[in-house]
Amino acid sequence: MDIPQKSKNNQRRVGLTGGIASGKTTITNYIRKHKNIPILDADNFSRELIKPNTYGYKKILDYFGNKIIDNKNSSERIINRKLLRNIIFKDSESKEWVENLLHPLIKEKMIEKCSQYKNNQTIVLVIPLLFEAKFEDICTEIWLVKCPKELQKKRLITRDKISEKEAHDSINLQLSFEEKRKYADIILDNTDDQNKWIKTIRELL
Repeated sequence: MDIPQKSKNNQRRVGLTGGIASGKTTITNYIRKHKNIPILDADNFSRELIKPNTYGYKKILDYFGNKIIDNKNSSERIINRKLLRNIIFKDSESKEWVENLLHPLIKEKMIEKCSQYKNNQTIVLVIPLLFEAKFEDICTEIWLVKCPKELQKKRLITRDKISEKEAHDSINLQLSFEEKRKYADIILDNTDDQNKWIKTIRELL
């Protein structure tokens, strides 16, 4: 599935990406509050695609079995995303399998939503694994959040209540900032002063 050429030519689609705990949510919330621009979030689509009785849900349950079902909601048989994340974090084969299943579905959903917003001149696509999942072709420009690894690690430990080693390993699972910046059009500097990226957004949106 592809975006119609007319839409590609007329619509500005900003792909917002960055490493885990780099500040994407804070930046997204700022755009949502201050700009009248539709925001499509790949993580939200990912959650929708593994809800009970969906295609993704059935495939994942067939592959992993009941060990990923949230026992607190056993009657609803909801997939526990944290349990699933812990499994694929330790098993590269399972990680690859889940990504091969979900990334094309997320991309298809995002393209569908782009078409629904075809009358909007600008939309923002929040895609954490934009480069890893090869979503570059659905964006007209790519904005990359810059954040030091130590700050990422600190945020991740606090947010997910995990150890320093787990945070370090999570960050290193993704492409490095240095690798991503080769393909990014704009850098949003979230190093220590949020006024830097706010100024950039005000100038560009």
